[in-house]
Amino acid sequence: MAVLGKIRQRSILLIGVIGFCLFAFVIGDVVQNGSFGINANNVGSVNGTDIDAQQFMQKVAQLEQQNQNTTNAQAMNSVWEQEIRNIILGEQIEKAGLGIANDQLINEIKKNPYFSQNPQFLNEAGMFDENKFREFVKSIQNDPNQDRWNEWKSFENEVAKTSVQQMYYNLIKGGVYTTQAEGKFKYVSDNRKVDFEYVTVPYSTINDDEVKVSDDEIIAYMKKHPKRYKSDNTRSLEFVLFENKPSEADERAMQKAMDKVMFGIVEFNNKTNSNDTIPAFKDIKAENVAEFVNKNSDVKFDSIYLAKSELPLDYQEQLFNLSQGEVFGPYSFNGSQNVSRMLDRKANASVKASHILIAYKDAARSTATRTKEEAEALANELLGKAKANPADFAKLAEENSDDPGSKTKGGEYDNIMPGQMVPQFNDFIFDSPVGSIGLVETDFGFHVIKVSAKYESVLLATISQKVEPSEATVDANYTKASKFEATVSSKDFSETAKAENLTSSPVTNLKATDEYVGALGAQRQIVMWAFNSDTNVGDVRRFDVPQGFVVAKVTNKNETGLLAIDVARESVGAILRNEKKALKIREKMNAATLEDIAKSTGGSVILASNVALGTAVIPNIGRETKVVGTAFNLEAGKTSDLIDGTMGVYKIRTKQVVNEPAVTSYKTQTAQEMQQQQNAAQMRVFQALKDKADIEDNRVK
Repeated sequence: MAVLGKIRQRSILLIGVIGFCLFAFVIGDVVQNGSFGINANNVGSVNGTDIDAQQFMQKVAQLEQQNQNTTNAQAMNSVWEQEIRNIILGEQIEKAGLGIANDQLINEIKKNPYFSQNPQFLNEAGMFDENKFREFVKSIQNDPNQDRWNEWKSFENEVAKTSVQQMYYNLIKGGVYTTQAEGKFKYVSDNRKVDFEYVTVPYSTINDDEVKVSDDEIIAYMKKHPKRYKSDNTRSLEFVLFENKPSEADERAMQKAMDKVMFGIVEFNNKTNSNDTIPAFKDIKAENVAEFVNKNSDVKFDSIYLAKSELPLDYQEQLFNLSQGEVFGPYSFNGSQNVSRMLDRKANASVKASHILIAYKDAARSTATRTKEEAEALANELLGKAKANPADFAKLAEENSDDPGSKTKGGEYDNIMPGQMVPQFNDFIFDSPVGSIGLVETDFGFHVIKVSAKYESVLLATISQKVEPSEATVDANYTKASKFEATVSSKDFSETAKAENLTSSPVTNLKATDEYVGALGAQRQIVMWAFNSDTNVGDVRRFDVPQGFVVAKVTNKNETGLLAIDVARESVGAILRNEKKALKIREKMNAATLEDIAKSTGGSVILASNVALGTAVIPNIGRETKVVGTAFNLEAGKTSDLIDGTMGVYKIRTKQVVNEPAVTSYKTQTAQEMQQQQNAAQMRVFQALKDKADIEDNRVK
């Protein structure tokens, strides 16, 4: 009681102390995060709905676990897009008042083959039994281990969410309707044709150097068309990679190590105070070779026989022609020093053969319509032709074979190993001498087969040791990178790299959520540095990467909401250059007739026939919408003004417009158009909602 009394007496002081501690805790967190405005518990928000950071990262980890080949950045981007989708669609679903009842949920769950085909949930008639399913769910709910129940509820929530989203999309698709007039327009677009003559001077006839486009012009054009050139904030870098590669000294050291394996050596062992004898590779007893390789090699012993073509290209002859027990090396291959010993040689280990497959209806993987009897008759006919003239086998295969995997190669398969083909095929090619031509039947049909060659294979024992850069080499490389970093902090990056015979690599259009940095591959640390609020244009920094050391410099920060200028120079620059080229070309095309223009420009009058309104493709040129549209709107025999097209400047003369054949109904075209529009509606609606949404992305922070 006395203690309680003292607490009551000093309650104001106690509250003050607690308040101060809480304040210090909050301020410490703010200072540590460097901002009062960013909620460290949220990774972002959509229309004011926060995305909880902890739950977000749990989903990222789960996705990485499910897909082993997915990187962290890829998983993060995928989950982020899914969160945006769920929030945006969730808002629309709530407005529409959509939901799913328990019975509907069960109907959705039982569509999953795991449940619909699982004997645990089937009755005696083999049908899904709801009562068994409900008992299963109840058993999970009553399980003392509530982790299972929580996982099940998460599963149900995902099924419900997906089902309701599909309901929403179905409502959207149901609201898409195509009129008969739209069906008629599609029919007309596909079937109305025009013949016209034209003269063109391509933009490519004027060199890009003759028309200069400034960055200010490019920026002005993008501002005029902001939706077309909308972009996330981006960064541009240039970097130099100082790769940790073995030096000549490292190579020589490894060669000496391999010489010990090759010739053997006696070394004094300080630990045992005695001599250790390493026998020469060629002197190892055959039964101990595998053990010796595994002890001395980075690559374990492999008992697979290899054809000559499978050996290292530069050393095929030497390795394949070794005698029993003979050793070859050291030789360099794939960044390693190697020594190989011949253990065994096997004749007829692999085969080169060609075949003509004649499939028939109901044969395995067959799309053929011929009967089995018809297939056998054709196969026998081709067998006779092949035996009469073996040199024409490839031609016969190309013309007749139903095997898409070999048809274009004259039916040939090279280096076939035992068991690689179906048994009947395998037995024929391995049991028949070279030059044999025969007929076998398999589940795939009838095969006319020609045995072209048989190969020996060899069993080699290879000791392989990767040549790694020594500590001294890495230290020297680090010193070189550090010196370069210090130099380019005050000098031009590219010029300095060039002067030192280094390769400077540019990276453009780098986004905050990107993972890959040019040829360096996955380098999130560099991306995060480039987007750090403290990093400015011109800043330089050195990074340790798996390949060695990278010195990077930020060359541009683009926060305009438009494409970065170094990216826009290619796409927008080409448009503006063509506009300026068109002005120059028009000066050359000032004659009244096509023939006069062709004469003055060195071109010719070309006829374009049967050009459809819908495709607007000029043969041998490509899509030219303006040109084709003008042709349809000219009277026969009339000549157009000059037209600035996609590929050049044109002048055209319409010969005739051939109207589409009359039909009594446009139901087919209407149905096709409606299906196409309905299928596109789902993507278009979501994209429109996403464009309108207020999305705050704090992942990079």
